[in-house]
Amino acid sequence: MELSVISIAVSIVLVTVVTLAWRILNWVWLRPKKLERYLRQQGLSGKPYRLLYGDLKETRVMLKQAKSRSFNVSDDVKPRLVPFQHKVVKDYGKNSFTWIGPIPRVIIMNPDQLKEIFSRHNDFHKPKANPLLKYLASGLVDYEGDKWSKHRRLINPAFHLDKLKLMLPAFYKVCGEMISNWEKLVSEEGSCELDVWPSLANLTGDVISKTAFGSNFEEGRKIFELLTELAEIMTEVLHSVYIPGLRFLPTKSNRRLKKIDAEIQALLVERLKNMETTKKVGMTINDVIEECKLFYFAGQETTSVLLVWTMILLSKHQDWQARAREEVFQVFGDKNPSYDELNHLKVVSMVLYEVLRLYPPVLGLDRAVHEEIKLGDLSLPAGVEVTTPIILVHHDQELWGDDAEEFNPERFSEGISKAAKSQVSFFPFGWGPRICIGQNFALLEAKMALALILQNFALELSPSYVHAPRSVITLHPEHGAHLILKKL
Repeated sequence: MELSVISIAVSIVLVTVVTLAWRILNWVWLRPKKLERYLRQQGLSGKPYRLLYGDLKETRVMLKQAKSRSFNVSDDVKPRLVPFQHKVVKDYGKNSFTWIGPIPRVIIMNPDQLKEIFSRHNDFHKPKANPLLKYLASGLVDYEGDKWSKHRRLINPAFHLDKLKLMLPAFYKVCGEMISNWEKLVSEEGSCELDVWPSLANLTGDVISKTAFGSNFEEGRKIFELLTELAEIMTEVLHSVYIPGLRFLPTKSNRRLKKIDAEIQALLVERLKNMETTKKVGMTINDVIEECKLFYFAGQETTSVLLVWTMILLSKHQDWQARAREEVFQVFGDKNPSYDELNHLKVVSMVLYEVLRLYPPVLGLDRAVHEEIKLGDLSLPAGVEVTTPIILVHHDQELWGDDAEEFNPERFSEGISKAAKSQVSFFPFGWGPRICIGQNFALLEAKMALALILQNFALELSPSYVHAPRSVITLHPEHGAHLILKKL
């Protein structure tokens, strides 16, 4: 009797071990090689699959090498920001793929196929990301299906035109405070050197705090500091192989992530005084907290990075700085700008669009394929991902002309639709039904801030400025943005 029990137990253990070994073998080798054969039969090219890591090791090495080289403002930034992806497209063409660990990721740069991906959001899903990424921001950006539709419907009214108009006084007040602080710094000499990056981060953080919660930036500063630290950790996570179950281990980074998340949740609960209202509109407290985290991070980051690269590029291109300033004075002189007047800033809009083209806040968007699907003339099997590399598409000479690497806002003189040869060639906020819900908020805030800056200061690049764009989820200036401000 005892022998039979032991025999059964041993059999169960053996079956479990064999099953687990088979699943691991399938995950790390058999399935990736099968998908690789399928993709190559479709005419796609890429490096051969390498066990477990795929292209991640080479990607990390190339990023490290790229960071060690110096760059000028006028240089092509792709070799610094996406060196491996850039090289793959150069070596294998636009119909190529890379390996994110054991998962093949197909690069899609054809505008017609991009349009399909963004339009068919129920067919192209959000990738199953490392679960640790939920600590940074979940909410609307991460949801799918009915939950996404419900949250989008509930949140959408907050970004309607009439609501944005009501936010203008808060935009103006916060921008005015930053301008006053800068005026104090230049008052004695008439000019000063300043790293404007922290000021712009504070500015956009203050706007989010005031418009969303009625608080000031000092009260929300801790949330932004914690989210910034989270973004740094997540940048490392994104360049590592995801191993199931690793998040449960008490590693140093895992413990820190949980502690940061708990602190952010506590701070947000403190600010969300009227929870009964949120329940009535169909969101749980946890839902509201996730949407707040997302609004804090995305709202603050998107506008601050847009403004910092705009100031850097206008400091480099004095002719466009002069044109934009002249328009600002023509439209509203030295008065407070109204919503209608901000909408009349055509040159300023052209400048902002060109900055978003050259330095998009996010470098690319990824989608997963859950079942075999047709995409133009491609047939994509379940288990692959597709990537829409914003930075590569925005710099593509076939779409934007021979001057694609140059700062030329004139290309947007007739609007976005006529700036490039194809419709979906410009998508800094995404495209289609899932386009960023806060894009109008970000652009309105950026217009207001830039107009007031140009009213009051002339901008030049400081000799100490080091051009080093770096992706920390969004596109930061790694060494700050040292400019010379001159009071007008």
